[in-house]
Amino acid sequence: MSDDKPSPTPPLDDELRETVELMSKVVARTSDRVDAQTKVLKDLDGTLAEVRSATFLAAEQTDPKRYGELVGATIDGRINDNLVRMGQMCVDLLQASNRAREVLVKAEEDKSTALRQLWEREQRLKQWKSRWPLFGLAALVLALAMTFALPRFLANYGPTCAVLGGVWTTTSTNTDVCAFYRE
Repeated sequence: MSDDKPSPTPPLDDELRETVELMSKVVARTSDRVDAQTKVLKDLDGTLAEVRSATFLAAEQTDPKRYGELVGATIDGRINDNLVRMGQMCVDLLQASNRAREVLVKAEEDKSTALRQLWEREQRLKQWKSRWPLFGLAALVLALAMTFALPRFLANYGPTCAVLGGVWTTTSTNTDVCAFYRE
């Protein structure tokens, strides 16, 4: 049993390694996208602070009728642009969120598949381990049978009789035999 050779690496380990590398790339890409979205949200927060500031300044005007149209036009221009940008950002965030969800679902499916394949492999290994004693017993029985039967079988033929150290002779009854003489 100490003559067992190590088994070659199963292709499942290579597939599992590739799957883990692919999953790490997907997680890294998703992280980059989330970082970009975080930056966009910070920019949006700054823009909203500017809008709030402009709104407070407009409220502080002493003559609302005089500055009303001017302030209204200015705020409308800025708010409309900001609202359009915010709407586009919301659409972009929703699309990124949907893509991230799809990637996470795919990663979960890949993980389940890998775990199932690992479990199946372990089950096959357990079956092999449970059969190993029977193979050993069969090999032992075969070795014992060959120890007694093989020399007797080989001694029935002239050339193999000489290999065993015997002499091929013919008896007085005209029967060929392999004889082993003591010296």
